[in-house]
Amino acid sequence: MEKGIQVMSLLVNLRHLEKKNLLLTGELPVELLELEGVDELIHVQLPLKYDLEIQKFEKSILAQGSLELSLQCECVRCLKPVPWRLDLSDWACHLPFEGEEKVTIANDCVDLTPYIREDILLSFPQHPLCKPECTGLTSTLQDKLKPGGNGQSQMASSAWTVLDKLKL
Repeated sequence: MEKGIQVMSLLVNLRHLEKKNLLLTGELPVELLELEGVDELIHVQLPLKYDLEIQKFEKSILAQGSLELSLQCECVRCLKPVPWRLDLSDWACHLPFEGEEKVTIANDCVDLTPYIREDILLSFPQHPLCKPECTGLTSTLQDKLKPGGNGQSQMASSAWTVLDKLKL
């Protein structure tokens, strides 16, 4: 982040919603979403793109629209890079002003960032694969462990032999 640039969360001023719906389009820096390190196989470097319409009702607001985020994943089987596009084209979030699930209002503003972050985390790929038929590293490891491969299988078998000789 460059010095002098202030990065803000995705705030909605409730006073702006009193007369008409609010249309928000733009990008949210990935740092604000705090997604790095959540999953060691998923990396986020590009900003979140959003296109939202915010409506105010008597006791709540409704945010709906689309969220788009590019992820750089690693295949769970072979660890190759896998580009992944997270597209929440029909995203919606209802935020009540009262009750157990009430939204926090600070200076007449509601921060949509935590709700967006939560839905993005729920949409992360569970087991990203470079291709469905990926065999992973197993074939490479099996070749190395074959007798005469590179000597590792002989070391592994000798270690087991020593352990088998223990008298407990």
